[in-house]
Amino acid sequence: MLRSQRNPKQLNMNIGTQILILEVSMGPFFGNSIIHPVLLKDEDGLTLIDSGMLGQLEPLRKAISDVGEDISRLKRIIITHQDIDHIGNVQALLDLLPNTALLAHKDDIPYMTGEQPFIKLTPERINLMEPALKQQAEDMIRRLPDLRFAHMLEDGEHLPYGGGIQIIHTPGHTPGHISLYVPAHKLLLAADELRVVEGELVGPAESATPDMPLALKSLDKLTVLDVDKVLCYHGGYYDQNVQARLQALSQSRE
Repeated sequence: MLRSQRNPKQLNMNIGTQILILEVSMGPFFGNSIIHPVLLKDEDGLTLIDSGMLGQLEPLRKAISDVGEDISRLKRIIITHQDIDHIGNVQALLDLLPNTALLAHKDDIPYMTGEQPFIKLTPERINLMEPALKQQAEDMIRRLPDLRFAHMLEDGEHLPYGGGIQIIHTPGHTPGHISLYVPAHKLLLAADELRVVEGELVGPAESATPDMPLALKSLDKLTVLDVDKVLCYHGGYYDQNVQARLQALSQSRE
């Protein structure tokens, strides 16, 4: 079995000088599961990739401080998709830093502005939440129409942040789910398209992926990239025979 021999802490929480890996708890309702937003560092400030779970602004702020940065330098947020553990702190961040720019793929933006209901954050799911989290979720949904997106991301688009990134549209987990490729480091920021489970690189969680066939088909886009390391939002860092593993995952659906 392929297993990663390193994790973000052993990398001093960064890859190069411009990519900083964060570790943030999702909170007790989710068993304090650790997720991995990413900071891209440039001269003009910071770009945050995903904002973490609802109500976790202070853990996010601390995680940013732990890698030697200050949340006040945040200039933009790239949201990989609409799920609550990725968009959860966006409104709190905008309350703190109202000039922060939001970027996301065009196919998920209508859900994040309230034009369409969230695919997975349904009223039934909200009703199962403990009271404080339920209130936060309802407040977030009520405020969605206030969100303004500075840029709608497109598949294959190149952005200069963090030394250069490429947007890879990997739908299935959500319609507008994106992964990000950092060619200078042969690094894939996989969001929820991939996970690391017990040291193994695996595909998206079927229970949280409404269109699993499409999500698996999206793996084909990743196999053509020159990648030797992956950072998954759930599970963290993986660097063992990445391209061979991606090929195996892609072929497993055939």
